[in-house]
Amino acid sequence: MFRDRSDAAHLLVQRLKGCPFHDPVVLAIPRGGVVIGAVLARELGAELDVVLSRKLRAPFQPELAVGAVAEDGQVYLESRAREALELTDEYLSEEQRYQLGEIERRKRLFRAVRSRAPVMDRSVIVTDDGIATGSTMIAALQTVKAQKPHELIVAVPVAPFGRLADIRRRCDDVVCVLTPFDFWAIGEFYEDFPQIEDAEVVSLLSESMASRRTEDVASPTILRR
Repeated sequence: MFRDRSDAAHLLVQRLKGCPFHDPVVLAIPRGGVVIGAVLARELGAELDVVLSRKLRAPFQPELAVGAVAEDGQVYLESRAREALELTDEYLSEEQRYQLGEIERRKRLFRAVRSRAPVMDRSVIVTDDGIATGSTMIAALQTVKAQKPHELIVAVPVAPFGRLADIRRRCDDVVCVLTPFDFWAIGEFYEDFPQIEDAEVVSLLSESMASRRTEDVASPTILRR
């Protein structure tokens, strides 16, 4: 059990420190993942950015993910969920349009603070405050992998044991603190698990950008002739 997202992030950092990352960047899935990502980026000396991925909701069960869509339009669908719930193409198209609209809204908001970080040939750590079905993480990994990172690492505080094998097939490594067999919801593993608002995400991105600018001024690059 974690006290809160900050506590979970610091425990996660201990499993990542010492890894030989190459020009690392932390990509956090908003909103809760950005609280985790801000700690990882600060402690690992990495850049912080977001990767926008939204779950596709089951009809009449908005908490149940039947898949996810990422900011580049790539879609991941849970085939078993589609069959079990008899989802129509019309429903999925409508839900996809809705979530892409929300992604676009968040993109305008967050990209006003910082432009998209390049990931090609870099160590990319994708994080969230936890994994449930894995849909939003898989959609995020699809879009990041297409950008040809040096390596792709998933780092989360908690994920159900049964979902990690599928995640591992889609990245180079998975780092996770808790892997319970019995899993109902991410929030059950936190004592304090408040809703994170857009304003906090903007603040964390701004703070990270300001911190990196300060570090760049304090340690200027020496150009050799």
